[in-house]
Amino acid sequence: MDARWMGVALALSQRTRGRTAPNPNVGCVIVADGRVVGRGWTHAGGRPHAEAMALGQAGARAAGATAYVTLEPCAHRSARGAACSDLLAAAGIARVVAALGDPDPRTDGSGFARLRDAGIPVDVGVRAAEAARSMAGFLTRRALGRPFVTLKLATSLDGRIAMADGASRWITGPGARAHTHLERARHEAILVGRGTLEADAPILDVRLPGLADRSPLRVVLGHRHAGDTRSGWQWIDSPAAIATLPDADHVLVEGGAQTAAAFLAADLVDRLVLYRAPILIGGGVAALGDIGLTGLAAAHGRWALYDSRMLGSDRLEVYERLRNEG
Repeated sequence: MDARWMGVALALSQRTRGRTAPNPNVGCVIVADGRVVGRGWTHAGGRPHAEAMALGQAGARAAGATAYVTLEPCAHRSARGAACSDLLAAAGIARVVAALGDPDPRTDGSGFARLRDAGIPVDVGVRAAEAARSMAGFLTRRALGRPFVTLKLATSLDGRIAMADGASRWITGPGARAHTHLERARHEAILVGRGTLEADAPILDVRLPGLADRSPLRVVLGHRHAGDTRSGWQWIDSPAAIATLPDADHVLVEGGAQTAAAFLAADLVDRLVLYRAPILIGGGVAALGDIGLTGLAAAHGRWALYDSRMLGSDRLEVYERLRNEG
């Protein structure tokens, strides 16, 4: 049963993915006598926290209930709100089930300790792998000092992203394109290369009903010309410079074979979203440039398929980068 309720909390955590940085996108559900009495998720900008929202809904029904939360309740107090571990204790929560500990040094075990000191049993680790995936941006920023990077590619069956003359509208169908806009809505920043900017003048907004306000920060990889007067873009001169993007824990790399190759060569891609259309182009533009491989052996064991489904006539495949944690 714990796994089931944690699944609800995980689903809630996705409501504001891409909008809470530098805070994590946390989900919380409060259950009393087998019924949900409070639901919460971290709101845009990081407040209110998921636990505070769920407790507000539960009210007096929180006393004696179990709180399921995807991340350790915070232990630090700030001008923006009380510590969630204190709020849970004050509300009379009888048990806390958490998926992950919080690596933020202001909490990092202190939230669990505060709950246990208040006599509240705490269980940690329920659906931990899924929680880590759901908060990949926050955790990657904490562990590596940079955002979590998704590379999106839309190709033909033979790995082309455009005709030989550069024409690329449309390789994939409406279902795949709508899914791309959903991906954009889940990222704080979206990046293309300067060549794509100059050739296509992309808008890079979110064109889904109700989600237009989630259009991400637009970023260009390349050196800006002195006479370039375009506004609304942030420029970076290397893939590693994504670490400097403000309040961006998820970056979507969307445009340019050379830009995609540069991120892969720098080993900065954590997730690959591949849309494959059932067409053959032949002598068109390849999806990738040189990524620095010196032999086929180095290409193996780097990617694992996580998701695969049909979007109309197109196939979506999602791969995750396999990294040696040791």
